[in-house]
Amino acid sequence: MTTTSLTGTEYETIIGLEVHVQLATKSKMYCRCSTDYADSPPNTHVCPVCLGMPGVLPVINRQAVEYTIMTALALNCEIPEFSKFDRKNYPYPDLMKGYQISQYDLPLSRNGWLEIDMDGEARRIGITRVHLEEDVAKLLHRQDQSGETYSLVDVNRAGVPLMEIVSEPDIRSPEEARLYLVKLRQILQYIGVSRASMEEGAFRCDTNVSIRPRGNPELGGYVEIKNLNSFRAVYSALEYEVERQRDVLEAGGRIEQETRGWLDEEGRTVIQRTKEYAHDYRYFPEPDLPPLTLSREYVEELRARLAELPDARRRRFREEYGLSDYEANLLTETRARADYYDAALAPARGDGDLLARRAKAISNWMLGDFAHLLNVTETDISEVKVAPRQLYDMITLIEDGTISGKAAKSVFEEMFRTGKEPRQIVEELGLTQISGSDELAGIVERVLAANPKPVADFQGGKQEALRFLVGQVMRETRGRANPALVDEILREKLGRSQ
Repeated sequence: MTTTSLTGTEYETIIGLEVHVQLATKSKMYCRCSTDYADSPPNTHVCPVCLGMPGVLPVINRQAVEYTIMTALALNCEIPEFSKFDRKNYPYPDLMKGYQISQYDLPLSRNGWLEIDMDGEARRIGITRVHLEEDVAKLLHRQDQSGETYSLVDVNRAGVPLMEIVSEPDIRSPEEARLYLVKLRQILQYIGVSRASMEEGAFRCDTNVSIRPRGNPELGGYVEIKNLNSFRAVYSALEYEVERQRDVLEAGGRIEQETRGWLDEEGRTVIQRTKEYAHDYRYFPEPDLPPLTLSREYVEELRARLAELPDARRRRFREEYGLSDYEANLLTETRARADYYDAALAPARGDGDLLARRAKAISNWMLGDFAHLLNVTETDISEVKVAPRQLYDMITLIEDGTISGKAAKSVFEEMFRTGKEPRQIVEELGLTQISGSDELAGIVERVLAANPKPVADFQGGKQEALRFLVGQVMRETRGRANPALVDEILREKLGRSQ
């Protein structure tokens, strides 16, 4: 992103992101307390370890380590053979021990990258590191009847495994930052290490942003922005901060290295504190936890557990199923949707022509009527009653002429509501397609007699009148008539009557 000031100076935007992700483990990072605390009363998922009581000893959560390494592998990181935990000291009221067990100079991974698509061009964003730490308690701010403010501490969240993903300062615009976060969250959800929900606080982002005159290699003072709880907030906060910093520089000021908060309702950032440096945290090796040695065999075992990643799946959907970029992007937006599509096509594998036909047909249904019903009922595809095989079977009924495309819409709505087999619904609702010439001929005769004007219009050369008459026959038969046969019979009878 380049902005030009009133003085004609071009400024380049430099952005780095720090993303904190709660991992989907059953227990906390260093104790056995449950991480399923969302609907629990305050301070009920706690023990002496996560309360920071003297004399207690932490134990490393193996699953959290594995999830962190799997994430790092998905982000093309190097996995060093030796890693350790450190104490990060700072005296905040939400940190029960007065320090956080984190990682500093020897993290679980380093030197990775994530690729985003920016206006049709691939942009590679460097990943500095993916490391593991623990979440902090939650502060609840209150006000009493006299107007005095106070804070309560809920320790349920303290100690939940927290993975930090730090990018290089390679991002050049708020839109690139948004695309990076969307892609990152998609990868995390695909490999199953986190729900990565911003609304639940499982995917939290801090941004570091500075600007400099274009061509100047020196980075200016950077500002960290906190309290960003949506992709829109990240985008808006970065846009605001870039303009604020440009105004400061244009007025002859300098950008102070500081932490600012984002006030979403007011659309502006406000200073919270001057930015700490690493030495302010007084890092030192965690004495109560052993260092980790990661064998190459162990790392490759974790690599083998990774699900097919979004980019690879999009590429396969295009190559194997002949989908367009648009279709492949939508069908791989979530792992659940991509899994459903793959499962629906399973019966057609081994027959190239059939697979190509069904791939297109199932794509059309999933992106059309199916997507509409999911949207209006606010249902996730992983929760639907329609099994992938049932969708395949319904499309078979359309292709073999058992039901018409119009009748299929009614069948699918009933499948979505009840989970019944498509053939059972067809029989119960009497939706078998009418393909007998004699039966349709009588219905066509009635429609022609009831619509003399469209008949005259067609015979006068207005082809659109035929579409109207086909529609009337379909209406008369409740969508059960074979449209191609109806068209044929209509043309034959209208030709005779001329």
